[in-house]
Amino acid sequence: MEIGTACSTVCSRLFPVATQKSSYHYCCFSNASFHSPKILSRRGCSCKAIVNETNTSTNKVKMFEAHSGEFELSNLMALSPLDGRYWDKVKDLSLLMSEYGLIYFRVLVEIKWLVKISEIPEVLEVPSFSANVLFYLQGLIDNFSNKDALEVKKIEKVTNHDVKAVEYFLKQKCRSNPEVAKVLEFYHFACTSEDINNLAYALMLKEAMHSVMFPVMDNLIMALCNMAKDYAHIPMLSRTHGQPASPTTLGKEMAIFAVRLSRERHEISQINVMGKFAGAVGNYNAHFVAYPNTNWPQIAEEFVRSLGLSFNPYVAQIETHDYMAKLFHSFIQFNNILIDFDRDVWGYISLGYFKQVTKPGEIGSSTMPHKVNPIDFENSEGNLGIANGGLSHLSMKLPISRWQRDLTDSTVLRNIPVVFGHSLLAYKSALQGITKLQVNEARLSEDLNQCWEVLAEPIQTVMRRFGVPEPYEKLKELTRGRAVTQERIRNFIEGLDIPKDAKTKLLNLTPHAYVGAAVDLARNVDKAVKLGERED
Repeated sequence: MEIGTACSTVCSRLFPVATQKSSYHYCCFSNASFHSPKILSRRGCSCKAIVNETNTSTNKVKMFEAHSGEFELSNLMALSPLDGRYWDKVKDLSLLMSEYGLIYFRVLVEIKWLVKISEIPEVLEVPSFSANVLFYLQGLIDNFSNKDALEVKKIEKVTNHDVKAVEYFLKQKCRSNPEVAKVLEFYHFACTSEDINNLAYALMLKEAMHSVMFPVMDNLIMALCNMAKDYAHIPMLSRTHGQPASPTTLGKEMAIFAVRLSRERHEISQINVMGKFAGAVGNYNAHFVAYPNTNWPQIAEEFVRSLGLSFNPYVAQIETHDYMAKLFHSFIQFNNILIDFDRDVWGYISLGYFKQVTKPGEIGSSTMPHKVNPIDFENSEGNLGIANGGLSHLSMKLPISRWQRDLTDSTVLRNIPVVFGHSLLAYKSALQGITKLQVNEARLSEDLNQCWEVLAEPIQTVMRRFGVPEPYEKLKELTRGRAVTQERIRNFIEGLDIPKDAKTKLLNLTPHAYVGAAVDLARNVDKAVKLGERED
């Protein structure tokens, strides 16, 4: 038995009825079986999961019997941490990317295709539908419920075919409508299952990105922009190869990540989500036998574009998934940049540049009471790694299919929600970590005061300007591998044979002031990110 959950957080445009419902949970929502189609609350689960003791060659596994009222249906029973421990952070994806969501989008495609057929003049057997029928069919989409999805799964138990189960479900549903009942056999007309599936997955991806992923990604980018502007003036010692380097500002370093993530976010939004609708092997074979005088390639393109998708005319049985590979690679890059951010902030916390705001009752270590660990950034990094592993496999596997089609993509596609879930969890964890950060300016200043050797770079650069011989070598002799104090730097500058104005500027220079254009770069980050100006 699998235990699934559903949430009332939905895309109101797709699920206008569900938005009126409170959170609920359901039992036995699996591909294999349906012990109870009844929608249940967390308390009052009426299903019975009975497993007898099982002997194996290595051990005897004692299983459990679950009766009504003996346990509370909860995320403790979930196999995936996304559906268990982290459910509250990823539940917004559920109605779009769960099994329910996939069935919903299949229903949508099947109904929309029947409507499209009714608009084709050559298909005399399916007259144009009346306004009442169009309203009725749209109602099947808008009011699609968990009870409907469970009925589809019940049918699938017999057919052992998920898409055919949707077709049979719609035929049963529409028998009560006299006008539609006359044309029931035109459901799934000339379609292979992949015609339905590829469009369902494309719609699922597009809606999940626009309704859930992009808003959180944008919130993350905006949080980094705010950090950049708030910390624009705070000088910080840079580190290259882990060693002290020319100073920057904390804000400018945050601006780098805001711009990088914004660039990738924009790239993702520009990828065309594609669909095909060309029959069993991409040639409209059955279409032209049935209606030889109809321009099926044109109709297919019109239909796919009517769903808000781009049309792919050159396919075999499956859509080639090249756009998916490009999309998932772009998500990998976005996630890699965020991993870079997570690790940098982790390091800044370790250096004491950031303090973390504590919450009453929270514990950092079970044995060391003083600990305040950077768990949000560690959680983010870990989940980004899991997401990228899955995204990498998806992007490499999906474009490859033996001859005109094999079924290896089918099981792989079902894991798209998993990689999106781990990505979403990571984004939210990073955002949560950001809200806890508090800059420790005293610690930042302390490091700068101990690293006067970083002024070797500007001093030797000015010496070059005024023709002082061997400037680099002289500064190397002064600073490399040695403790360098303010006094020692000043004494060196005083002895330089350079113009007085240049010498005065160098004498007034401090590690805190040697930040170049960092302040302006951080303050102008919004122009580089162009928040609110993306074309999605």
